[in-house]
Amino acid sequence: MNGLQQARDYEKQNRVPREKQPAFHLCPPVGWMNDPNGLSFFNGQVHLFYQYHPYSMHWGPMHWGHQVSEDLMAWKLKPCALAPEDSFDAKGCFSGTALEDNGKHVLVYTGVSQKDGKEVQNQCLAVGNGTEYRKAGLIIDGSMLPTGFSCQDFRDPKLWKRDGRYCLIAGNKDENGQGQIVLFTSSDLQNWQFESVFLQAKENQGQMWECPDFFSIGKQDVLILSPQDMEDNGQGIHNGHNAVAILGHFNGKTFEAQSEMQPLDYGLDFYAPQTFTHPDGRQILIGWMSSWQAPVSADDQKWSSQMTLPRELSIEDGKLVQNPVRELSSYWKNTLQFTDLEIKDRQEIPGVSGRYTDFTLAFKEPISSRFALELAGQGDTYTAFEIDPKHGRIELDRTHSGLHLDYVSLRRNPLPKQGISKLRIVQDLYSIEIFVNDGQMVFSTIIPTDESSDQIRFLAQEKQKIDLEFHEIDVQALRKNSLEA
Repeated sequence: MNGLQQARDYEKQNRVPREKQPAFHLCPPVGWMNDPNGLSFFNGQVHLFYQYHPYSMHWGPMHWGHQVSEDLMAWKLKPCALAPEDSFDAKGCFSGTALEDNGKHVLVYTGVSQKDGKEVQNQCLAVGNGTEYRKAGLIIDGSMLPTGFSCQDFRDPKLWKRDGRYCLIAGNKDENGQGQIVLFTSSDLQNWQFESVFLQAKENQGQMWECPDFFSIGKQDVLILSPQDMEDNGQGIHNGHNAVAILGHFNGKTFEAQSEMQPLDYGLDFYAPQTFTHPDGRQILIGWMSSWQAPVSADDQKWSSQMTLPRELSIEDGKLVQNPVRELSSYWKNTLQFTDLEIKDRQEIPGVSGRYTDFTLAFKEPISSRFALELAGQGDTYTAFEIDPKHGRIELDRTHSGLHLDYVSLRRNPLPKQGISKLRIVQDLYSIEIFVNDGQMVFSTIIPTDESSDQIRFLAQEKQKIDLEFHEIDVQALRKNSLEA
């Protein structure tokens, strides 16, 4: 039996029951998942592949898992798409990209192998019909890089087509071990040439730039990166692995940065995002909602990690803004609306509870004293989101969420200069995503909290007046629409 069929049989035989998993956040059927891969639209469906090791709860030889959706909310499992079983990818089918081209679904991924006793990373091609993919082997190898550029750190291609030319960028290290993005071009997907260093890291911008993504919104070009080994700058960049956006201009050879690095998520669990252009023109982003430093999971889970809620991207005042895809609203039910609601001390609001929810708070007046939410609560168990104007900070804290390991649990950031006027909180089983000021900031976290902890508590040090719109999410409809493709 070959490796691909073995993986397909294993995931089919060991699939975790749907009711034990999140309702609308994509997660693996069993085993380990990390980076989103090949996010694309093909044959009327959104396709999302992902780094996948079905055989354990931990990272291992990387496969490509595969799921599809008609509405970006309900995800249907497809058979595992790629397995590490050929000479050019025997050590792993690492992250990559997908593109519809001439009626075919084209995948480009990093194949990991060994050469002269050392690991090497090269870019490989596979072509398929949306279910079955035929590998076509190496298309770009390390020998095509300029002298001194790393062949061991050369991964995560992003492919696009512009004016009849295929462009491919990938993460790399230069001769000094600094992060950079390299650009290759081709006229036929088979014959490639090195074009340029697309963008080079500056000091303190990371030792390796992983998972580059490139797109345009209107006339504005955007580059997304996931830099490793960064240092906390007190403005949303934290120690270790980050995900950032840079606004700029692609001149055909290089990317001219026009902004500093902008953090994409200020929470605890977000990395390696990918985007695609929806047929209706929206640019949609999905990221890995976990972290290498703290892969949080509930005690009895047989699967690890999940993806973020898909997010619509826009640009406002020189900043990339993210909001939940509009399709989420089609699963709202049991809506409640409150106007001029006064919050004082710690209180609960009748009817406002649950673990599958989407609710928005609009503050009727500036927040002048401590205001907080306790989510997924029961007794001493909760995850807190706090606004503290006195100390000029906003923080997400899962310390009391039921963790049994000493994982990083607190993320503290400066309050935005304009203050906070609106919060939107989306909860699914084992996750919380908080969108601040219509997506100007986003906080994402995984929590291991048991589903029975469903209280939502409001805390105000001084009287605070809000409008509140609350929706439950129709879990039954989501799971019905998630039956296998």
